[in-house]
Amino acid sequence: MNLPLLPARSLGNKLALVFFAVIAFAFSVIFFFVVPQLQSNLEHQRVTELRRQVPGFTEQFLGVLTSKVPDKQIDDFVRSVGDSSDAAVTVWTRRQNQLWPSFSSRASADSSPSLALAAWVNRTGRIQSGVESGPGGRTAQAAVPIRQRHEKKPTWIVAYSRDLGDVQDAVSLIRTRVLIAGGIALLIALIGGYMVASALARRVRRLETAAKQVAAGNFIEPLPEDSADELGQLTRTFNEMQVQLARVDSARREFIANASHELRTPIFSLGGFVELLQDEDLDEETRTEFLWLMREQVERLQKLAISLLDLSRIDAGSLELNPEDVDLSELAREVAGEFTPDISRHHTRLKLQLPERDVEAICDRERVAQIMRILLDNALRHTPEGTPVTVSADRINGTAELTVSDTGPGVPATAGDRVFERFYTGDAARGSGLGLAIARELADRMSGRIELRSAKGQTEFTLALPAAESGGNGSA
Repeated sequence: MNLPLLPARSLGNKLALVFFAVIAFAFSVIFFFVVPQLQSNLEHQRVTELRRQVPGFTEQFLGVLTSKVPDKQIDDFVRSVGDSSDAAVTVWTRRQNQLWPSFSSRASADSSPSLALAAWVNRTGRIQSGVESGPGGRTAQAAVPIRQRHEKKPTWIVAYSRDLGDVQDAVSLIRTRVLIAGGIALLIALIGGYMVASALARRVRRLETAAKQVAAGNFIEPLPEDSADELGQLTRTFNEMQVQLARVDSARREFIANASHELRTPIFSLGGFVELLQDEDLDEETRTEFLWLMREQVERLQKLAISLLDLSRIDAGSLELNPEDVDLSELAREVAGEFTPDISRHHTRLKLQLPERDVEAICDRERVAQIMRILLDNALRHTPEGTPVTVSADRINGTAELTVSDTGPGVPATAGDRVFERFYTGDAARGSGLGLAIARELADRMSGRIELRSAKGQTEFTLALPAAESGGNGSA
């Protein structure tokens, strides 16, 4: 039976292996560096204790070795010193510059380590100590020179040797415990890390699956935000993104429907008028009326085409701007004059509240005129006939402002934040919902902004642009 292999590149496996590697590295450092250092420190401590202890017996050895007492008494003394110092004691005698073991507290022992240390003391004439390894294991050793009076070189050398087996046993026990603890920790890290990583991987796969669904155009229910960590924040962002995409998709569908309607109506109208104009029996007055209506439909098509072209240029970053000092008051009068026929058809009055002084802004003249046309067209399109429309301009705190206001029904509060979105229109039967979106994009690219202030019976769209330095001081 073939067991399924876990995917080597899965997030769960990678995180589990990372946890495993971190724990393994930590215990490797303890095993190969900390434990040997501990053994070295313990051995050094034993050598230091022995070196500090042995000089206290030097005067006693000098007195015994220089007195004429039987060897048996000297052996007994050496054994008593060994018991007192908790060390094996060997007395070396120098004869013709050679060292010979004379007395020892051990009945039978390997004397080579002590001999090596004694030879070193014989050459230097000072106390020497260290750790040496022998057949019986590692030992802490110290050797002390003993001189007779008027002798430059030591006559005897007393070597002390203390077994370090207990240190090795303790270190060995620590090593064993570290290995056991390391094995258990690695197992826990592997299992626990895999469980945690698997839980994280499941949440990531859930996001991946949801993202594929949204990419295919299938919007799903919001994912549960079950944590406050980074994945929880990512889930929250994904849900917000899905809401925005759903809104854009809905707006796109509405735009397609509106654009289709906007295109279909004038095209069908033009087709009908063309057929009617082919009738030779039409009188001149009717023919002139049909031509006027055809011109109106052509202008409607041109306006929609220009809006779509402007949006494509803005998105592509190919929209060219020519900033210069522009008098907004003068420009407002010019654009307002263009709307005389529309104002007449709307049976309303356009009021201009423009200061006598110049209100100069740094902007592209044609694009500001385009924004003003959008705002005036928007005011006339979405207000009942006879609704007054006001255009005003002023310079406030270093900003040149142009405002188009009306006394119509106002913008609903629910639509206030969406009127500048592309394809959004509060009335699907009127317009394509592109004008205000284009106006905001143009204002942003001229380092300006468009603000909406609306209440029942009052709607104001204000275009704010950087004021030219040569402009006069405005009201605060």
